[in-house]
Amino acid sequence: MSDLGPSLHLPPPGATLALGRRGWAIAALAWLMVVVIVGAHQWHFWHGDRLDTDVLALLPEDERMPEVAQATKRLVDQASRQIVVMIGAPDDAGARRAVAAWRAALPASAEWRALPAADPQAMAGTIDFYRPWRDRLLTAAQRQQLEHTPPASLLPAALAALHLPGAGARLTEWSADPLSLWPQWWTQRGGETLARPRDGELALSAEGWEWRVLPYEISQPAFALDGQARHGDAIAAGTRAVGTAVPGARVLAAGVPLHAEAAAVQASREVNTIGWGSLAAVVLLVWLAFRGLRPIVLVALSLAVGTAVALSVTAWVFGQVHLITLVFGASLVGVAEDYGIHYVASRQGAPDAAPHDLMRHLLPGLVLALATSMLAYVALGVAPFPGLRQMALFSVVGLLATFLTTVCWFPWLDRGHVPASRFATALSASLATWPVLARSRRTWLLGGLAALLTLGGLVQLRASDDLRQLQSSPAALVQAQRELGRLVGAPSPAQFFLVRGQEAEQVLQREEALKAHLDPLVASQALTGYRAVSDWLPSQARQRADAALTAHVEGAVLAGLNATLGETLTRPEFAAEPLTLERWLAHPASAAARGLWLRDIGGGQQASVLMLRGLDGPALLPRLQAAAAGLDGVQWVDRTADISALLGRYRQTMTWLLLLGHVAVLLALVARYRRAAWRAWLPTAIATALTLAALGWLGQPLQLFNVLAFALLLGVGVDYGVFLLEHRGDGTAWLAVVLGAGSTWLAFGLLALSSTPALRAFGLTLLIGLPLVALLAPALRPHVDSLPLPPLPTGSQ
Repeated sequence: MSDLGPSLHLPPPGATLALGRRGWAIAALAWLMVVVIVGAHQWHFWHGDRLDTDVLALLPEDERMPEVAQATKRLVDQASRQIVVMIGAPDDAGARRAVAAWRAALPASAEWRALPAADPQAMAGTIDFYRPWRDRLLTAAQRQQLEHTPPASLLPAALAALHLPGAGARLTEWSADPLSLWPQWWTQRGGETLARPRDGELALSAEGWEWRVLPYEISQPAFALDGQARHGDAIAAGTRAVGTAVPGARVLAAGVPLHAEAAAVQASREVNTIGWGSLAAVVLLVWLAFRGLRPIVLVALSLAVGTAVALSVTAWVFGQVHLITLVFGASLVGVAEDYGIHYVASRQGAPDAAPHDLMRHLLPGLVLALATSMLAYVALGVAPFPGLRQMALFSVVGLLATFLTTVCWFPWLDRGHVPASRFATALSASLATWPVLARSRRTWLLGGLAALLTLGGLVQLRASDDLRQLQSSPAALVQAQRELGRLVGAPSPAQFFLVRGQEAEQVLQREEALKAHLDPLVASQALTGYRAVSDWLPSQARQRADAALTAHVEGAVLAGLNATLGETLTRPEFAAEPLTLERWLAHPASAAARGLWLRDIGGGQQASVLMLRGLDGPALLPRLQAAAAGLDGVQWVDRTADISALLGRYRQTMTWLLLLGHVAVLLALVARYRRAAWRAWLPTAIATALTLAALGWLGQPLQLFNVLAFALLLGVGVDYGVFLLEHRGDGTAWLAVVLGAGSTWLAFGLLALSSTPALRAFGLTLLIGLPLVALLAPALRPHVDSLPLPPLPTGSQ
């Protein structure tokens, strides 16, 4: 026997699970075949583009509003390949020099393609497309003027336009537009952005600075990244060159690809830090305890197989594996090694036991530990987060694969003694001196003090479901995005109006009614403006009314001019049929607003998106919500608020599921341990309450990812109680608990250092909770002084 404290005692083979040598061999070979298949898949996986780095993948899907999700996805897809750079200087000459320096420093890469500021041919084609319907293209101000101004009062302006060609730009013959209405309509269309073409570039003057706007398109999808900061490096190089050429010049860069790249670079760095850090912690602890290469190789083998199988199964089920899943899965190393460590520690404590007899004896406890851990991970998959469902599948499969590797292969590969180290001997022997809580005045005092501290922390605990908790983009990038949007007047893709109807005409009419409610906000400068499909494609009812209005007013103006000048000028005929949605969508002229039109969104409905410019702060939101009130088919969408509310709903749902999980785990423990089951469950329950209190004392808000961490704490923490109950008084079982808890704590401790706020909250919860479980589990174990234990069988198999 070893001197590692109370020794391991195994029941006779007849009392254990009956698995013959042939059964062990079949299981080992079957699992080997599975691993070979996984190995072949791994080779193909890492040679293909199968990693997803979509920064929105962790967001939940709101099943109640699929049309809103579709609209949001459309808006994001439009911007997924676009990067906008703004270069500013105090004067126009400095801005030109800064742009030249930028372009000289930008690497000649096929990934960036400069978009032209203005294409004269495309603009001419667009004007020609709209020309047959010029008579029905009016702004709201023009419509009001024509409706309330007598034609005789408009005659002087028409005469001035006729005799003074420089009085206004002409896009058609004077007789076809005697009041110069069409140039004004085009001017308003151009007002959707504050930047204007100047010397072949987009330029604007704002706040005493001269800015140039340089739009780019990347050749690769925004989210097809490999963790390399190519875009960021290019922008940094260009910024340095601009600063050298024009001291004090500023560079602002924004775009979905920049946020996607920042997330990918961060996740890639954390995969390396957390994954390799966790593995190093496991290797160090295993070496300190067992002082041999074979235990390290065995445990590392189980972890490698578990991770590979989890990765392959996740790829098979989802098609791709999210990079954040790998970040989270890296922490699995700190959990899955428990099975291998428990076996090796037991092997050290029973050097004369046959490996297969030892595994038979450990199997019931290992199966129960696996089941409770899998229950906790399955809870992750209940929430409608695509990323969380991947994490849940990855974790469950990884745990199961690690377990099967340990059970099926370790007895065959383990052919030798595991030497006892001083470190392992001291840890094993510490169980005998660990205080066991009993009914005493000291216990009641400690319990009362802990209850007071817990109550004080819970009183201070506040829930927060703000979506910005998931924001992991660098602060400088977020600030640049906001400033660029403010300067250019770009609309917000997170807040918009969704307009629905049974047919396109109904949608356009409802959109026009909404614009009438928004125009007072624009007139008062509370809102800069809006973008809508009906700006470019009025409803057929509006086209007919405006065509009739212009025909009446312009006809009267021409009649008055002919009477004054003795001329016979006539107004040409325009298109008899209105401009239709199908014709508009089929022409390149619709490019400016085509992305705002949603085709069939379900139920035979059509929809459009009306985007707003100049949203700055929450003060305007109540007025925007009021603008949509009472309008059929018009819905105000605030994706930030909607997703935050959804996070709150699922936090509450997961809290109830967590409570049900505690009940289910306790019932599973009762089925095996009867009245002693509470000893395996209570440490985790107490640790959960104390961790909640600690979050309150630290001022950390309670969010969904804290609750998910508590679900994991339940599965991991109960394992420690299971091992101590399954092998009562066994120092080697305590050694396995300490090593497993230590490596798990280090793994999730590194996760708490993640720059991703959700992962950081997850890791902080376990950073606090895991040590508490490890401290409480041995303190609540039963006394075993008079417990009869059967002798340890010897021999080999």
